[in-house]
Amino acid sequence: MLPLPKRLLAVALALVSAPVMATALDAALDESQRLAAEAKASQARIEQLDDASRAMLDEYRHALQQAEALRGYNIQLRELVLAQRQELAGYQAQLESIERTQEAVTPQMRRMVEVLGEFIAADLPFLPDERRDRLAQLQDLLPRADVSLAEKYRRILEAYQVESDYGRTLEAWRGELPEAEGSRSVEFLRLGRVMLYYQTLDGHESGWWDASSRSWQRLDGSARRPLRQAIAIARQEQAPTLLELPVTTLAVEGAQ
Repeated sequence: MLPLPKRLLAVALALVSAPVMATALDAALDESQRLAAEAKASQARIEQLDDASRAMLDEYRHALQQAEALRGYNIQLRELVLAQRQELAGYQAQLESIERTQEAVTPQMRRMVEVLGEFIAADLPFLPDERRDRLAQLQDLLPRADVSLAEKYRRILEAYQVESDYGRTLEAWRGELPEAEGSRSVEFLRLGRVMLYYQTLDGHESGWWDASSRSWQRLDGSARRPLRQAIAIARQEQAPTLLELPVTTLAVEGAQ
């Protein structure tokens, strides 16, 4: 049996070591809980990254599909432009000997005006009054005897150039949207010759021209904000920026 002083020392050491052990145990538990929380947070981040990766992959595939459709449409436009250039080159060659070929040139220019009218009728219905008036002026110009053939030809080429430029521009304007019960004022947005949109003046409704059915179709609410921004950019009221606008393959097919 230990002497009394030694027993007292042993008891004192036991009393001191008990809180130390409790503190170490608490620290171990806290560390375990912290590691578990970090593991849970890491797993959540991994799942978020996985969801984001799948979403990006879906967007990439959708973009590839749209790019392929637009690529086909651009090829057709290039073929159309090439055919027009070849036709215009033929007209230019005929005009070099205008005095000898006057009887042949006149019907050819008439045909050019007819082709222009057919193209406008089949195209997206943007700026209908302006384009219709330009075509009517050419039709009135052709039979006039006080206008030279060279001037008539220049005016026809000018109209073709205007129509060609439409395919490379972004344009917005206010006009009337025809409806069964009448019409209403809206903001129009033309994206080259690819798409034609509208948005009501209060911004609560948006739509696009469906070339396959040749009718206006409404868009869902997600298109309102990017359309409003695109209209502001077209009017030079906002700096150009990257926007996501709905582009449909139906519109491309209808324009073929």
